[in-house]
Amino acid sequence: MRVLIVEDDARVSSFLERGLKAEGYRPQVAPNATTGLSLAKSLQKEVRENFESAVLILDVMLPDGSGLDVCQTLRAERFSLPILMLTALNSVEDRVAGLRMGADDYLGKPFAFDEILARLEALGRRVGSAAPQQARKNLEVADLNLDLERMRLSRAGREIQLTAKELALVELLMSAPGRLFSRERIL
Repeated sequence: MRVLIVEDDARVSSFLERGLKAEGYRPQVAPNATTGLSLAKSLQKEVRENFESAVLILDVMLPDGSGLDVCQTLRAERFSLPILMLTALNSVEDRVAGLRMGADDYLGKPFAFDEILARLEALGRRVGSAAPQQARKNLEVADLNLDLERMRLSRAGREIQLTAKELALVELLMSAPGRLFSRERIL
């Protein structure tokens, strides 16, 4: 999944970028509202063309404008990617304002990295990536086929006997071909 991080604090954006890369995400950083707005529009176009999924992480206090204004502008232009507001402004009023401006989720700083990951996964499930997979009965990668109903793996038509743990690992890896998973995520 692609993640655009619009954040002016270099420490926060660097931390997020490194952590998300380690988890197999493809992050990109924009240091201000102007660049973030431009990159968000480009990202949505790329996502539509390549059938990818993506999320925008947006700070509220940016040096050249408000993240709330960026969010509202994007939604007015029919920006459909999920937006996670990540900001030090964390009062009830701030959260309500962010959600009403079009954010899908709102998280205050300081934050736990595991919570960011869980929220990104939840947002990714909401954006159509979950619906087709729930209806799917099989996962296929090259000549591997995993029957999700019977939890049976076959390669080129020949069944491969695996333990329950091995099957769970295969299912994880086959659900996102090409994605890198950290040791912690696999465990």
